[in-house]
Amino acid sequence: MRMIEIDFIVEDSLAALALYEEIFDVKRIEATSFAKGQNEAVFEIYGTRFHMLDANADAGLPAPNPEENLPIWFNVTVEDIARTYKRALDAGCTEIQAVTEMKDYGVSNAMFKDAFGYIWMLHQVHREISFEEREAMHRKNME
Repeated sequence: MRMIEIDFIVEDSLAALALYEEIFDVKRIEATSFAKGQNEAVFEIYGTRFHMLDANADAGLPAPNPEENLPIWFNVTVEDIARTYKRALDAGCTEIQAVTEMKDYGVSNAMFKDAFGYIWMLHQVHREISFEEREAMHRKNME
């Protein structure tokens, strides 16, 4: 078997899993039901596998501070960005960037932060733009 799995730590993996299930089309693979600090959950969003673990100081597993921004985020392309973004905000996530259409690039994007300190960037592709076209537009904008 070959695969890639994104592992990350949250204060409460079962609460985080419930949140992500409210926002995205999550495929739950497994979730334990132990005392807080001992749980883990494995799920997929559009074929990408995620593995969350509860924060556990004794095991050297600290969760991020929700007040600080991490130098990483999860980028998810969705079919209906407005609906997905609304779900996130309705579930208590914090707006970072409202849905913004970038017509020249053929996409809309938005960003939010969840209660566990992780940032999620959403994309909706309206039309495919080649790498060469995007690079040319970016070069022109830099002039």
